Amino acid sequence: MSPTAGENILLKAEALSVYYGNALAVKDVYLEVPKNKIVAFIGPSGCGKSTILRCFNRMNDLINGCRVQGRITFHDQEITDRRVDAVELRSRIGMVFQKPNPFPKSIYENIAYGARINGYQGDMDELVEKSLRQAALWDEVKDKLKDSGLALSGGQQQRLCIARTVAVQPEVILMDEPCSALDPISTLAIEELMQTLKQQYTIIIVTHNMQQASRTSDYTAFFNARATEGGGKMGYLVEFDTTEKIFDSPDQEATADYVSGRFG
Repeated sequence: MSPTAGENILLKAEALSVYYGNALAVKDVYLEVPKNKIVAFIGPSGCGKSTILRCFNRMNDLINGCRVQGRITFHDQEITDRRVDAVELRSRIGMVFQKPNPFPKSIYENIAYGARINGYQGDMDELVEKSLRQAALWDEVKDKLKDSGLALSGGQQQRLCIARTVAVQPEVILMDEPCSALDPISTLAIEELMQTLKQQYTIIIVTHNMQQASRTSDYTAFFNARATEGGGKMGYLVEFDTTEKIFDSPDQEATADYVSGRFG
């Protein structure tokens, strides 16, 4: 039985493989992402976590020589089809990157810019405030909205990027190691924020932090990598299940070794 049986599945990957040129980077991934849940991708460097994450909003389209095979469906619509507008898709499946990357604009414009481009017709002041509140940042910046987003601390910048993402009103938020550049206090703030956000959004997070995955996620996918004949690495999905099962009683020995720190 699927670990997500009975859940409302929003995203699904079937036989998903990714190539960079002729090199197979990730092979044959199957997984389902339920609505309003947090799914963590864990595994060693080079196992394809971020590569698979980028498939879900077609960011790999922007990488020269990258080729995706298999199916990804969002609301049962195949999104790997080139007839699907990737820009519109990214407004529904937003992304927060490893390093905070505010626009070199005011805090207000960081939020308003994407919404404006996507045709938002409502009260922009209201949207900016709502988005900053959702990112737990409003009280810290409400008197500094004209200041540059680049003047904020690293943790505040990352929350600004999350506010910028939710302002476009997506359904899914992809997070690629969003806390790796942050101090422990800022990391905790982002983790608490994720728990609030999942009431409205579905979240997929790539993390190297085992404690973060176990604290924040509902489901966990463990990826590993094996050497290829050409001397590179090929990533693959070892196991996908509830986070409790992955950390307490995984089916695969490799998973148990990784989550317990015995890996490698």
